[in-house]
Amino acid sequence: MCKLFIDADPNLWESTTRSLRIDGMVTSVRLESFFWKVLEEIAGRDGMNVVQLITRLHHESIDAGHDLGNFTSFLRVCCGRYLALQLSGDVPADTRLPISGLDADDILEAETGRMH
Repeated sequence: MCKLFIDADPNLWESTTRSLRIDGMVTSVRLESFFWKVLEEIAGRDGMNVVQLITRLHHESIDAGHDLGNFTSFLRVCCGRYLALQLSGDVPADTRLPISGLDADDILEAETGRMH
């Protein structure tokens, strides 16, 4: 079982730091290459680059009243949720279909129903 993980490309877990500007403030985000690739896919689905996606996630999180004390962990969870929602069929695997066109309320309700 572990061979699937241990013998994977070691570049997947190499960390990279990217500097970006959110609301005029420069910040750095350090993530493993695997997560940067997932964020690139998510962003590309809606015609954004990664910096635009991260900025949007930051703004919408603050608007929702979330504490962003560990924003990097939040980004990792976003990636994991995206992949899990693809596996469940709630987010289409076809990356040409934008996420913004999906009914988030229906997806969240279906997800909640599966958990109970």
